[in-house]
Amino acid sequence: MTVRLGELAVRFGCQLRGDPQAAVESVATLEAAGPGSVSFLANARYRRFLRTTRATVVILEPRHAQECPTAALLADNPYALYARVATLLHPPPQAPAGVHPSSVVAAGCSIAASASIGPQAVIESDVRIGERVVVGPGCVVQSGVVLEDDVRLIASVTLGRGVRIGRRTLVHPGCVIGADGFGFANDAGSWIKVPQVGAVRIGNDVEIGANTTIDRGAIGDTVIEDDVKLDNQIQIGHNVRIGAHTAIAGCVGISGSTSIGQRCLIGGAVGIVGHLTIVDDVVITGLTMVSRSLTKPGVYSSALPAEEARLFRRNAARFRRLDEWYRRSTKGGSAQAPLEFEPSPDNDKDGDD
Repeated sequence: MTVRLGELAVRFGCQLRGDPQAAVESVATLEAAGPGSVSFLANARYRRFLRTTRATVVILEPRHAQECPTAALLADNPYALYARVATLLHPPPQAPAGVHPSSVVAAGCSIAASASIGPQAVIESDVRIGERVVVGPGCVVQSGVVLEDDVRLIASVTLGRGVRIGRRTLVHPGCVIGADGFGFANDAGSWIKVPQVGAVRIGNDVEIGANTTIDRGAIGDTVIEDDVKLDNQIQIGHNVRIGAHTAIAGCVGISGSTSIGQRCLIGGAVGIVGHLTIVDDVVITGLTMVSRSLTKPGVYSSALPAEEARLFRRNAARFRRLDEWYRRSTKGGSAQAPLEFEPSPDNDKDGDD
């Protein structure tokens, strides 16, 4: 769609510097933008492209306005304003209302007339589907599921029995929500499956990335609160609770019965063991292993940044001997006993071990 700059300024409550009659129809990076496109500056690393951009308008902070050669929309949070403008210019495609002839819908379901059920979708009994819901191609919706208004299941999503998903939630392809959690009791060396009789409850305005899995509760429900954002390929164990407005990056694994507070930010490939509590407003950087509850807001890290391989091997060898050094340094007479800080030659060679 095409929108004039004056309309954007009024609609989103920002200041326009430039011709209000100029029109835009798409978004682009500062470097690649041309006439008719909107770009933005939110990261100082891309400031070098601002002076030469050919965008019709750039969204940026007021402090950068004098550097901008084109029209500018001024905002304290340029990235948030860009997101709103991009959503306006590039709305999601509208699925046709109705049930595709190749889908299978059990008797006794309640499906709003405005909902769209795509090709080869399977809807089991006692499912309730609200207004403007989209169930994309190949989705499986098991018995007792409730999808509130404006939910979108893009494609090949599986919802286990009794799952409830709140308004405007978006679920990307390949997600499995409501499969059994990993629950087994050991009896003299053999495993007995523990029935997983809970469900999954997901709030409003949640987004769930491709191939993410959310296990059903063992007894009570697994709960994802409002406005949680989940990246691709996340594993959420049974009876986990994630507080509102928390965002979690890809490849995170959260073990069962852990509670994560509101407004938390969790980086990629973080591992969280089970039965922990993480309070509100915690930031966990990528690759961190969380093995105890985090009871104070703040930033937590445990991963070592990449080093040149030779230096890393030397440090790894020292780490293996840390306990020995500690015990020697805390015993009588250790002050006279030299500590060997250099690893052996076998641990200091180049190449793979």
